[in-house]
Amino acid sequence: MIDDLRKDIEQLISLYETEKHRGDELAAKLVVKESEAAKYKQQITELTKQIDRYKLAGAFTAEGDKTAAKERIDRLIKEIDKCIRLIAS
Repeated sequence: MIDDLRKDIEQLISLYETEKHRGDELAAKLVVKESEAAKYKQQITELTKQIDRYKLAGAFTAEGDKTAAKERIDRLIKEIDKCIRLIAS
């Protein structure tokens, strides 16, 4: 009877250690996955900003000419700067 209890206790200890090890491995994997998720979120943010810039450039040109769009944006910025100077004076 005591031997049976010892065997049961040893088996429980063994199972506990196995599950503890498994839990530690899962926790480590979780840290890696969370890091990857953060990296992918940052990449999504950067790509979204890039898409917005392309949309803005495309909005200023009918045929998609990026040079012409840049020139139009530069002209608009100069006009805005001029308006700001006029308001400030």
